[in-house]
Amino acid sequence: MLTREGEILKVAGPMNIDSAATLLNQSSGLLSDVKIVDLAEVTEVDSAALSLLLEWRRQAQNTALRFANLPVALKSLADLYGVTDLIPQ
Repeated sequence: MLTREGEILKVAGPMNIDSAATLLNQSSGLLSDVKIVDLAEVTEVDSAALSLLLEWRRQAQNTALRFANLPVALKSLADLYGVTDLIPQ
């Protein structure tokens, strides 16, 4: 589930293969002027979460989009795939 509070987009629940398409569809129109994506309430991640973060960065190319409160498992996946530098915190 996505909610927007000013320049912050909050993600809650799982970010995995089962939810990635839904989250991507929900984010349509919400990324304009977002500066931070807060992942504090994310409950589960897999590699689809990385793809989603990278897609959000691509869509927000005119904004310095950052990610806050990355789950430990997501940081580990980013390290494993060598994309840590593409997910600014």
